[in-house]
Amino acid sequence: MEISGIFTAIIIGLIIGALGRLVVPGKQNIPIWLTLVIGVVAAFIGTLIASAVGVDETPGIDWIELILQVGLAAAGVAVVAGVRGGRRR
Repeated sequence: MEISGIFTAIIIGLIIGALGRLVVPGKQNIPIWLTLVIGVVAAFIGTLIASAVGVDETPGIDWIELILQVGLAAAGVAVVAGVRGGRRR
């Protein structure tokens, strides 16, 4: 992965984190910065999975890779919200 790819993954990851939060039903009691971090991590993991499967380089928009990334972000938000949901300060 090149430097430009890393920056792109971070920017896309921020958007994916927000989309992942929207996909998860109900209220998530986690800060927005944590949602964005989950999105960036999901973007990198989704790209790795898409690369392993062979769908990372397609003509046009990489819909399969994008769906993987949003799904991973939604799962990450749901897990973190569930774990942090029991904590009260």
